[in-house]
Amino acid sequence: MKILLKNARILTMKNDQIIEGSLVVNNNRIAYIGNDYQSYGPFDREIDCKKNLLMPGFKNAHAHSAMVFLRGKADDERQHEWLFNTCLPREEHLIPEDVYALNKVAYLEYLTSGITAIFDYYFFIPMMAKSAEDFGIRSLLLGTYEHGVTSLEQEVNNYRKYNENKDSLVRFCVGLHSEYTADENRVAKTKEAIEMTHSPFFTHVSETKGEVEGCIQRHNMPPAKYLYENGLFAYGGGGYHCVHLTDEEAQLFKDHNLTIVTCPCSNAKLASGIVPITKYYNMGINIAIGTDGPASNNGLDMFKEMYLLASFNRLQTQDEKFIPAFEFLKMATVNGAKAMGLNDADVLDVNKLADIIMIDLSKPNMQPLNNIVTNLVYAGSKDNVIMTMINGKILYENGKYNINESIEDIYKAADAANERLEKAAKNEL
Repeated sequence: MKILLKNARILTMKNDQIIEGSLVVNNNRIAYIGNDYQSYGPFDREIDCKKNLLMPGFKNAHAHSAMVFLRGKADDERQHEWLFNTCLPREEHLIPEDVYALNKVAYLEYLTSGITAIFDYYFFIPMMAKSAEDFGIRSLLLGTYEHGVTSLEQEVNNYRKYNENKDSLVRFCVGLHSEYTADENRVAKTKEAIEMTHSPFFTHVSETKGEVEGCIQRHNMPPAKYLYENGLFAYGGGGYHCVHLTDEEAQLFKDHNLTIVTCPCSNAKLASGIVPITKYYNMGINIAIGTDGPASNNGLDMFKEMYLLASFNRLQTQDEKFIPAFEFLKMATVNGAKAMGLNDADVLDVNKLADIIMIDLSKPNMQPLNNIVTNLVYAGSKDNVIMTMINGKILYENGKYNINESIEDIYKAADAANERLEKAAKNEL
């Protein structure tokens, strides 16, 4: 299908300059950006952008999509009680069909926030892949070895299966939940999988002070260094959260081109701490942004993440030398694509994947147009997203979804899963 997006402002994210012109999408790729688009016709559809903004979709570099069933449960509890009395008792009763149904609720929310790709981590990899493929969202899945649940062979086979087709919406990466949930056997098996696949490695790391202190007691070193010393970062990767890295660990990230995926809303809500974003940025570390799960955020909104991260930056620097707004947009788009290995979906350019969003600049929160880039970071809202295109297909436009099933059916299936899990947990408690 060939689509013309004309009369647009275009932020390619190759730099902070906004150009005026048109963009042509041919099947799942960008075919042209400029003003002389006539030779690329005829078009199956022409869309007048009315001077609204086209830009790359946001990349949610850390998510637990199916945890939507835990949204709003025990939000006023302390973290320990929230985790052990609410989350875990319900997660124990999850079945693959639950994840398939619950993921789609999160996907709907991603579309409204202009998120076109997710780095997703949860249970039942085959069902996670199926839900993403059926829905049409780009997804990188983090798989973990767990004795008695998954095997080394499954990890290796999943890596090969989901990464052999470069045009697939779904890809796979080897990881761990965390150091504190991994015994020596699990670490060793994960290292084997990495050596066999050359996969980058990602994990939750240094999210809380307690996690760091516990690792030092167990291994006489903090968690990122422990994982590095065990060879898990041999082919790159990075860590989720990274709130409490030591200076030595931050230098490891810098020296080995690892990515820090920061989740500012989740870290603030759970009182985990504020990531020293200015320090990491000044070191030249690749920084991406994730929402984390809807159980701990509770929204899946990249605008909120950018605003909070930028505000934390101002607090840290005391307004002396702060990070420019464009850099936060890069963290939410280009840097996230780099972390996820989506080199074909980082910027808007000819032959790049057509993962594109349109921002309504006529809304009052974007007026006047003194500086569109800073408006996006400091005043932008998911209400400004009026189109989300993934792989050349418009899945969300002007408040309406263009997907393969009704919203009502998605909610019905998710509600049924939620009710069953709630009942099972209460019977157990």
